[in-house]
Amino acid sequence: MVTDIMSAPRTFDIRRFPRLADRFDVERNSFGLIRLVFALGVLLAHARPLGYALAPLGARISANQSDLGTLAVQGFFVLSGFLVAGSALRHSLPRYLWHRTLRIFPAFWTCLLVTALIMAPLVALAEGRPLREFWTHHEGPISYLATNWFTSMNQFTISGLLSQTPYGQAMGGPSAFDGSLWTLRYELACYLLVGVLAATAVLRQAPRALIALLAGTYILILRDFAAAPGWAVRPAGVDQIGPFPLIGSFAPTWLLYFSFLFLLGATARVYMHRIPMDGKMAAVAAAIMTASLVVGGFAVVGLPCLAYLVIFAGVALPERFTRIGRKRDYSYGIYVYGFPVQQIVALFGGAQLGLTGYIALSLAGTLALAAASWHLIEEPAMTLRNATPSQFPTPFRRLSRILHTPASLLAAPRHSPSDKAAEDPASTPIPMRTSDEEHKPQQRPQPKHANETRILEDV
Repeated sequence: MVTDIMSAPRTFDIRRFPRLADRFDVERNSFGLIRLVFALGVLLAHARPLGYALAPLGARISANQSDLGTLAVQGFFVLSGFLVAGSALRHSLPRYLWHRTLRIFPAFWTCLLVTALIMAPLVALAEGRPLREFWTHHEGPISYLATNWFTSMNQFTISGLLSQTPYGQAMGGPSAFDGSLWTLRYELACYLLVGVLAATAVLRQAPRALIALLAGTYILILRDFAAAPGWAVRPAGVDQIGPFPLIGSFAPTWLLYFSFLFLLGATARVYMHRIPMDGKMAAVAAAIMTASLVVGGFAVVGLPCLAYLVIFAGVALPERFTRIGRKRDYSYGIYVYGFPVQQIVALFGGAQLGLTGYIALSLAGTLALAAASWHLIEEPAMTLRNATPSQFPTPFRRLSRILHTPASLLAAPRHSPSDKAAEDPASTPIPMRTSDEEHKPQQRPQPKHANETRILEDV
């Protein structure tokens, strides 16, 4: 009898699984690799529509619920929510906004300039357009820069160019120069949402409000899904929200879905001392997500599973993958330059080399620009992340005074390694109920180089 009891299978007990806080290491994780994979996934997904006017890779398999590029962008929002929430927990509001500005805008503005003032004139010459007509067009390069400088992307075309590319012909007119940039305003809106939650102390003092907000977005997704005509149909969007000053309008469906994914990542960061993170659960999540893509219901059950898989991969992949993206992060550059490079390669007949050749040429050009963007723009901009208040641009100095933020919180602190470890939320759990003390992760050594911390913590 005793032997039978001892040999009986153990019942499922979620409390036996390790927690995310036990597995997450701010210095050694694979999020850099995952960002790179997502950026390359967007480039691969765009190859068929931009080079051959065909449906994106994966659209048919999922009955148009999603595709490779959409999955990659959705994964980006999960990962961004996780990392950005950590940044908001570590820093004061002005410092948090300063970091987000440095990460998004310098490279974005440079991309706009390169596209409008270098790529577009070359395309005009290749298409035999008079340069005078190019510069004076009512939707010319200057209008492109003036309209889109704050990520609104209300103008995608430049001077009526790219109408003869496969994508332009499919669209029936001038084609977008950089169609990937439309998601940045949604990312920026999510940054501002987390900033509000941090400023109102929700992230630290009332984290249940974050769960309520996440539940509210999920209820709206359930409502839209119930109104859809079938299980495998993406709910149709309704009228635009906006326009808002500078940032433009939002499609409610995308705003809802991206916010939900971003909040999933942020909630995982705030409650990482409670969230189980185990390979068995990841396998179940992968099976459910795959089934939902094929059968239907991806918006309802597939998206939460995708979020779990993204974070699990970041903390569970072998350590050799943690070196990728530690010192160089080309993912943002690949994302913002991939679309225009693919358009130009298609314009010059690169698609005639076949899908593999077209992707190879596009990837080579994109990587060259992404590397230049990182080394010449993004990395130098990130060196300003610890600037003192007197070095901040005027709006951030004023915001700091309005909030009565002590200068000591904004300046780059000089602590001993032990003090720095005590401030790092990766080694000290967010203040919660005392009953969760048993989930405290062990303190970890700090990285040898400050450059590594910059990339890993605030990308």
